Parts: sequence; structure tokens; C-alpha cells
Amino acid sequence: MVRLNLFFALLCLSVSANGHQEPIQAFVIPHSHMDVGWVYTVQESMHAYASNVYTTVVEELSRVKGRRFIAVEQEFFRLWWDTAASQWHKKQVRQLLQEGRLEFIIGGQVMHDESVTDIDDAILQLTEGHGFLYETFGVRPHFSWHVDPFGASATTPVLFALAGFDAHLISRIDYDLKDVMQKKKKLQFVWRGSPSLADTQEIFTHTMDQYSYCTPSYIPFSNRSGFYWNGVAMFPDPPKDGVYPNMSLPVTKETVEPYAQTMVDNIKQRAQWFQTNHVLWPWGCDKQFYNASVQFTNMDMLMNYINKHSTEFGVTVQYATLKEYFQAVHQSNLSWEVRGSQDFLPYSTEPFQAWTGFYASRNVLKGVARRASSLLHSAESLFVRYRIKYPEGPVQKEWALDKLKALRWAVSEVQHHDAITGTESPKVADMYMEHLNQSMMGVQELLAAMFLLPQDPDTASAKYRSNTKDEQPSKDLEQHIIVYNPLAWNVTTYINVSVKYSMALVYDDNGKVVPAQIQPSAESPADYDLFIMVELGGLQYRKYLIQFPQSECKKGSSCGITHAARVVKFERRDVSEWKKRGRKLLPVLNDCYKLLFDQETNLLHSITNRLEGQKVIIHQDFWEYDANGDVHAGPISDNYIFTANGSAVPAYKSVEMEIIPGKIISEVRQYFYREASDKNYTYAMVTRVPVGFKDKLLCQRLDQSYALGPLVVNREAVLRTTTSLSNKKTLYTDNNGYQMLKREHKQYINNTVSRNYYPMVRQAFIEDEDSCRLSLLSERAHGVASLAEGEIEVMLHRRLWNNQEWNRGYNLTLNDSSVVRPSIWMMLGSSAAVAALSQQGALYLQHRPVVLPIDKPQKPWSEHERWNGPSVQPVVLPPNLHMQYLGIPGWDYGPNHTQHLQNINSGVKTNPEADFDRVLLRIAHLYEKGEDPVLSKPATINLKEILQGLGEVKAVQERSLTGTWDISDLQRWSWRTTEKTGNKKTSSSSRRVTMDFNVTISPKEIRTFFIHF
Repeated sequence: MVRLNLFFALLCLSVSANGHQEPIQAFVIPHSHMDVGWVYTVQESMHAYASNVYTTVVEELSRVKGRRFIAVEQEFFRLWWDTAASQWHKKQVRQLLQEGRLEFIIGGQVMHDESVTDIDDAILQLTEGHGFLYETFGVRPHFSWHVDPFGASATTPVLFALAGFDAHLISRIDYDLKDVMQKKKKLQFVWRGSPSLADTQEIFTHTMDQYSYCTPSYIPFSNRSGFYWNGVAMFPDPPKDGVYPNMSLPVTKETVEPYAQTMVDNIKQRAQWFQTNHVLWPWGCDKQFYNASVQFTNMDMLMNYINKHSTEFGVTVQYATLKEYFQAVHQSNLSWEVRGSQDFLPYSTEPFQAWTGFYASRNVLKGVARRASSLLHSAESLFVRYRIKYPEGPVQKEWALDKLKALRWAVSEVQHHDAITGTESPKVADMYMEHLNQSMMGVQELLAAMFLLPQDPDTASAKYRSNTKDEQPSKDLEQHIIVYNPLAWNVTTYINVSVKYSMALVYDDNGKVVPAQIQPSAESPADYDLFIMVELGGLQYRKYLIQFPQSECKKGSSCGITHAARVVKFERRDVSEWKKRGRKLLPVLNDCYKLLFDQETNLLHSITNRLEGQKVIIHQDFWEYDANGDVHAGPISDNYIFTANGSAVPAYKSVEMEIIPGKIISEVRQYFYREASDKNYTYAMVTRVPVGFKDKLLCQRLDQSYALGPLVVNREAVLRTTTSLSNKKTLYTDNNGYQMLKREHKQYINNTVSRNYYPMVRQAFIEDEDSCRLSLLSERAHGVASLAEGEIEVMLHRRLWNNQEWNRGYNLTLNDSSVVRPSIWMMLGSSAAVAALSQQGALYLQHRPVVLPIDKPQKPWSEHERWNGPSVQPVVLPPNLHMQYLGIPGWDYGPNHTQHLQNINSGVKTNPEADFDRVLLRIAHLYEKGEDPVLSKPATINLKEILQGLGEVKAVQERSLTGTWDISDLQRWSWRTTEKTGNKKTSSSSRRVTMDFNVTISPKEIRTFFIHF
């Protein structure tokens, strides 16, 4: 927190209350900021303080009618509700909610990060929390409280508007920008986060002032914790005597006046930064209210004193929920300035504190989190298909839903702003990884069960039986796999299966031989990579048989359709011996690209788009920033902050190259050695060029994967791509995978490199004036920048240590010794062509086909299953629409809100049972208005026809983003702006589902439906 400037505070005493005649009205909002992780594990926090927060707050609110409290993240509350709350506490919670004295804010599982989260995962965690709240209490949050994410995305206000919120609240924005906004009274505005949705999904936004979400920690008459009478939470155990460290002086006859004067001074200071006489005064901070009795007892006396002397102070104070504050501001009927689709990224707290390092911190965790999300996406839609086809099992539906719920919880949890960001302590990072891995294993068990448990037990024994003694055994081994396409588009691509044998034949479910390629593995010398061409309809799975011939293939046999690729090795080249470049160039090409590699350097030289005739000089290699770890020597880098200690330098002294020409893919392997004499490489880059595919997207993508590490301590590693494009150091990056934003390079007096870094969640690109674009697509978040003409660099890995007392005390240094293996797809071509493909391409990368091995290589089954082509019909959307979610939430509430509340209040729904018949469908339009002449048009689809591959659609109801509102009932507050007047209500969309199930989805819309089959 920024400390009170004493001079400014004294100045405030002589200034009238914001120029208003009436007293300043301060809304004291009690809250506890409860990080789901960060320094301590969830279990440690529950034991030390979190459980006590809800227990004591409910008790104290029940004692005195005037008190209020807002509850934000749902994970701790749900754990308390399920494991600690007594029946009396549960009854009181329901009563307090009805009275409006306890208010759920945001309502998501966590307060999600806004920089490195994918939009699908942000929606998931919000949906998880909202589903629980609505099912359990019938409440639907109306306001956000995003006070701690490190910067604010323009996507978040759009999501909150779609979820039915009436106002949004943020805090952490750039320090110098906040200072300007405070002075100009522009901390409040109407935010139109999407240029395509514009005012249809705008939302009033309040920016916290410089004190953020905490009350002032400094009071002039005491060296203790300000207005925190319960002190500081203790770990691992709460003190038995109830005496916590740093408990503030109690409010007494002697202290009440200086307390009151301090509070009033702060309220008056804040009032000068806002346009109305209403001041939001957040009372709370991290890990507060675990002893709500001592908190409220002292504040009651303090507030009573101020109100008794309100004429003298010019201030009145009241306990309030966030709703009560925003209602007062709304009723002021002022006109507010409009903010467009600009975000508040990056975020800096000081000139040398750019919070851009966390974009790349804990790369492994970022990757596992996204893989878990992708696995969940696949399993959800497969379970829908399974339930419709086999409503009676044999996979038990309750068991299946439990597996899905566990992964939903883990993926939601890791979206927290101190989780996927990589800013947590090592033990908390391990906790997130454990939760993700365990729940992923559970979902993989579910997938295996859905595919392998027999529908007809009588025939199953023959189908899966091995050869008997009387049968002539085959010398060849076989393996069976199932491949599932989790996207609602037809796809032609390749998959990679790691095998132990040097030759393999592949057959599809029609019994036809499938083109394949086998070659020595890039990662394991004992293994082989088997690349298989697959063609899959939308949401379709197919079965493949892999045979491993144990004898040499004969000419003319079906072995010939599997290409045995050979590795061509090139001499290792030392940087010190590089001479004239560009003389000996090796081509690697497909129908779309010609890549030239320089034998002098073993590096990429150029790429030519053969379809458009564009040639771009491109050079790719790894560089490192040398970070400072000594706070006495200058600014440092840590989990959060990236401070470039000078320019990056090349991270290698020699490069080795191997090329594997192929018929499915051609592969280029480059190994970078830190020292010329090193035997083991520190960096590796593998570029796969798809060959022989007619699919436009597959032909125009270059698949790159990397291996980095272990790094030297205090190094930050980047992949630098230097091109001949003239981009004027202008970069475009995505906001959470939802929309692209232009990032013009800015020059600062200090820290220019770090403050020009931005998060890349799915995509970033540079382009020149001739509309040639180089686009990078990513399957996990990274930091990205364009620091020189024609250059784009991606920060892939960080390993840091510093001696800052705060970081060391909480063990928040980033001594990450792991080897990270991210992937990026690269596309090059005209801006129009790349834009048309990259939105889909990012989703193809995120949701690659799921490969499920049915068995290990073994003797052939005695009786093969009769395969007659794909056993399920495809579900296919137009290319500009994405099936963002298809699943069975299992919530037990009816579509009628009034009836649902009656059921809750009458006790009918005290033990809800899962609803397995209601499917939640969410469809997103991928393109902005005007982005593409065809794909940017509204798309009309018939849901009954689209979904007939799953079953017969009987009923459709459109819902809000998280499913808790019938869209026809959703009426959000309308706020006057300087661009319009009036007070009309805004709803989600004017276009409804027709009686015959037609729906039109416009650019950037996200539409949510309940489907009954």
C-alpha cells in the first residue's frame, strides 16, 4: 500500500468535502481478502484463519442488525460450508442473505488473474462459483471486486456484463495512470471492453484509489496495524489465548477521537478523487476478520462517535455492502465518460517495478493448467455424448460427474491471481500441481471407462480375448488407440504416438491403411515418433489399429504407406567461427512454405510463403536477460517483476542441427549449447513442417516446440524472432484469447524494456505496412514484446533468486530449476489470410485430438471387432463459431427462478440431487466486426440440426453466461454516459432462439443455452 503523504493529508483538512454542500457519505465495506493459495496452502489457510472468518462474521452479523460483510472468493466459503459450518450457521447465512447484510461479490471460485488466464478458464471458474451459489441460496452476484489481479484486462468487464453484473470494480493499474485519474476525478467510467459488442455489454467501472482495497495501515498515534483490531493472522495455528500479533489499540474514550480524526481525514482525502459525495471505504485487507467480534466491537464505537459529530466532521459513515454503494452512485444520475476496449496492462507500481515477469513465471504450471483445461473440455463433451447414447450406463453417472467436478475445481482453483501467475510459494505451486494431476488422472479413468466398459458383456469376452493355445499365434504385435476431436469442426491433422519399434502400420476403423511416418524420437533415444494422419469430424472419435511388423517389410507390401524417415545430421557450428552467412542454404518446404536454413550458422535464414510469393528474412534463436538478485545493487526481478538489467545477450556459443525429410512432416531439430565445449544442450527447438496436407490451416502452420533449462540462476530466457518486417516496434497481443489489442512501443525514462512486455495467452503478431503478418500461437501464457524493428521476443522461462527480505520471508523467490517444453505455432502471410486462420488455429493448438491408448503392444486379439467406419456422427459448426463448452453441470435447479426460491425457502432443496438431463452449451463468435469480409458476418445456425449428431434436441432455453439467469429475465442497470442519455435497461441480446431452434450469433457474442435431448 502507498503510505499517506503527511503534507497532502494536512492540506485536506482545510479543503471542503469535494466541493459538496452535503456531508460526505462514507460506505464502510467490511471484507477479508483471502488468497486461495499464494504463500500458504488452502488447507493451511483454512486452519489458521479462513474458517474462522466465516464462523465469526456470521455470528457478529447475527448479533447486530446494522453490520454488513461482503464475501468474495467461493473456494474457502464452500469448504467452510461443507466441512465446518454448523446447522445454525447455515440457517443464519440464509437469513443474512435475505436481509441483504451478507453479500456475495464476484461469486467465482476464485478472484481470477486477468493477464495470463484463458477466457474459457475464466468463464469456468465463474460458472463453478455461480452454480453453487444459485443452487444453494438462489442468489446471483451483481458486482465484481477485482481488487488484486496485477493489471486489468478489457475482456473481464465483458464477461461480467454477460454474467449479469451491474458494476465492476478494479484496483491495480499503472501507478502514474492512477495518479492522473485521481487528480482528474476519472477513476469511474463506463467500460466498453469489446469494440464489436460496444454499448450492448458495457459496464460501469470503479477504480480503487491509491489505498486500494485496504484501510490505511498508518495511524499517527500508534505503530500498530491501523484499523485492524484483530491483528495479523498466525500460521500454522491460531493462538489459543486469542491474542494475535500487532493487534491495534482498542477504541476507548482516550483513543476514539484520534481514530475518528484519522478515518475522517482519509475519507475526505479520498472524496476529492471522485465526482460524487459517496466514498467507498473498504475496511479489511489480507487475512482479516478471523475475529470479527473484536473488529466490529471497535468499529461500532468509532462509527457511532463520527456520526454523533458528523456536523463537525462533515462526514457520515455507515456499514454497507457493495450493492448499497453502487446504488447510491447510480442514483446520482451523473453522466460518465466512456472507455473503449483499451485494457490496463502492463501494470507498474514504481518506475523499476513493472509487473511483467509473472507472464512467464512457472512455465510448467502454466502448461499443466492449460492441458488440464483442454482435457476437461474434451471429457465434458464426451460425457454428454455418452449420457445421451447410454443413459443407463454401464459407467455410473454419479461417479462420472464426481470425476468431472474434481477437475473443474482444480482448473478453477489454479486461475487464482497468485496461482497460474506463478507468484506463489513453492509448496503452494506443488499443491496446485497435485490437485491438477490427481483430478486429470481421475478424468482419464473416466475416458477409459466410457470407451472400454462393454455395452454388451456377452460379446465382450470374445472381442478382447487374446490368442488361445490352439490358435496359431501371430508374430506381429498390435496396439489399439482411440482418437477424439474435441472441437466442433472437421479436422485433418497428424497425431504423434511414442512407440518402441522402428516400423508400424496403421489402419482406421474402415480397415484402410492410413498414411504414417516413423522416425527416431527427438526426446528419447530409445523411442520412435509415429506420426499418423487422422481425419475426424467435429466431436467425433475414431479407432485406429497399429501393427508392429516383427519381420522386415517386403517391397510392394502395405508397409510402404508408412514412411520410415531418416535423420540427416549437420556439423555443429561455433558462433565464433561463423563467416559469411546466406551462402549455403538448405530448403525445407511444403505446399505453402519454403524455409531456408543456413549451414554456416545452423539457424533459420528465411521463410517464403509460396501461395502469396512473400519472402521474409527470419532469424530465430535464444537470448537471456541477466537478472539482478541483490537489492543493494539495484532493482531486481522476482516472481512478479521483470527488471531488465541491461540488454539480453545470446544464450549459446554453438548450434547443432538435424533435418528429417518426411512425407507427413519434415522436422528440423536445433540444439543450442551454452558453451562451445558443452556436451549437453541448454536449449532446443524442433520445427515440424506438415507435408502433403490439403487442409489450408495445417499447410500454413509451422509447429515449433522447445526445451529450455535448467537455466543458470538469475536468468530470464527468451525466444527472439528477428525479421525483415517493418513493424515500427508495434505489437498485437490477445486479451485472454478473446480479442486482439494493438501495443505501440513506448519510451520511458527508466525500465523501457520491461514496461513494453505484454501477456500472450493464445496469440501475438507483428506486421508491416505491406500487410505481411507473422503470427505466433501459443498453448500456454508467455510474456511477449517487440523491442526492435521487425522483432518479436517471447519470454519462455525464468529462474531467479534475490535477497529482498519480503520475498525471502514468504519464500517467494523463483528458483525454478525445471526443464520447460512449450509449443508455439508460427504462421506467415498476408494479414487477411493469417487473420482468417489464426483464431481457429489457436483453438486447434489448444484442443489437439485426444489420443487414448486402449492397450499396450501385444499379440493380436483372437477376434477383431468389426469396424464399419466412425461409430458416432459429427457435430460441426461454421468456421467462425466455436463450441466453447458442452457439458452436464449437474446443478439441481429449475428454469423458473421464483419456483427455485420457493423450493429453497421451503426446505425442498436442502439436499440437491444432480440433474443429468440438462446440457449447458456455450457458443462464441470468434471474429470482430470488419475483421474478415466473410467470417465477420453474423452466423445463423439451427441448434436442432447442428446437434443431431448427439441426439434429438427437444428444448432450448437461452441463459446468461454462467447459466444462472434466464436471458429474458436479465435486466442490468443502465448508466448515463457522456455519449448518451436515458436510463434504459440493457439485456444480453435482442436476438432470441426461434421456435424452430434457429439462432443468429453476431461478432464476438458468447451465447449460452440449456439444451434438453
